Formats: sequence, structure tokens, C-alpha cells
Amino acid sequence: MMMARRRSTPPEGLTPRQLAVLQFVRDYQERHGYSPTMQELADRFAVSKVTIFEHLDALERKGWLSRAKYKARSLRIDPGVDLPEPEPGAEGLPLVGYIAAGKPIQAVADSERLDVGSMFGGGSTFVLEVRGESMIDEHIADGDYVICEQQAEPHDGQTVVALIGNEEATLKKFYREGSRVRLQPANAAFEPIVVDAGDVNIQGVVIGVIRKFRSK
Repeated sequence: MMMARRRSTPPEGLTPRQLAVLQFVRDYQERHGYSPTMQELADRFAVSKVTIFEHLDALERKGWLSRAKYKARSLRIDPGVDLPEPEPGAEGLPLVGYIAAGKPIQAVADSERLDVGSMFGGGSTFVLEVRGESMIDEHIADGDYVICEQQAEPHDGQTVVALIGNEEATLKKFYREGSRVRLQPANAAFEPIVVDAGDVNIQGVVIGVIRKFRSK
């Protein structure tokens, strides 16, 4: 068992990538209540799972985290670890990952920040980057950023961030239909998603959209 101990800041004995992996694991756990998978870590850092295993092995040898063999989402950071927070003066809202506007995709968390705090500031507000075209008729396009407010009980017709089965996240319009929920796309080319109400966890409601126009 690892002994709890406070670490110096910045941490000693870690490469920049090892520190980034450790910070991502910490932030993911704080945001979701459980650890990221090896694939989520590999996707985040655009490397293979083999490379992620190498980083985790190094962090485990150095005593920064532990994990249970053959068990998913078992990463555990040493409770005595004191990792550095963002530099003072860093402003903006958390850019926590990508959200599907087509078929649902596995939610991926990130640790970047988007400086729109002066427009939509608040501790319950976050940002997602849109992937897909299923909300195009609501003027939400691929590559847009949606500003979301945490809200578990949306009204019918609101555009929501919906987590299906605690695994897949999607951006759709929300409608209650008895014991079921219809997640309605805003594009005739896409079919609605109808699921039992108990299988849907609403993470937030869209309150704004930001679009960056790129010149060719």
C-alpha cells in the first residue's frame, strides 16, 4: 500500500507528459467520479494504448498512482499528491471534451479552457465542442462550441447534453414521452433517439453557441 504524502509543486521526478497524464486523471475523476479508461487516455494524448501503459507504469513505480490489474477505470491517485493547479490568472470556462451531434459517441473529457467567462460565467457553466451535423437546423454546426449550464431537469424542447447509459453523450432536443425520453435531432437526415427515462442522465442545457469562422 502506498503511503500518503504531500508532494512538492511542481512535482519532482516527472516528465512533462507524465505530469499531464496525472493531471488529466485527476481532473477526469473530479468531473466524473471515476477514472478514465486506457483508450480515453490514448485518445486524449493522441498516442497508442501501449504508450499510455508505459506512462502509467512509470507513474506507478514512482508512487504517484496505483491501479488494479484487469479492472477498468481502477486508476487511483495517491491521496497525498498535491498537483499544481492552472496558473493564476487563467480565465475561462472548462472545455471538457467533445459531444456528438450525430450518432452518440463516448464522452471524452479534456482540461483545456475557453475564455467566454465574461459572457456566460458561472460555476455551473461549461463548454463542449460539437462533432456532427444533427443539430444544424438549430444553427449548431460541426466545430461549434456550445455553452451549457448544468441542469438535470430540462423543459421539453430545450437542447440538452444527454448521457445515455452513463457511457455515450449526445446533443439533442429533449422531449418527455411518458416513461420514455425522445432525443430529437434538428436535421431530417437523422433519426430521433428514444430511450427509457432511467437510461438518460441530463448533464446540462445549451444556453449559447460560439462559432469560429476559418478562412480557406
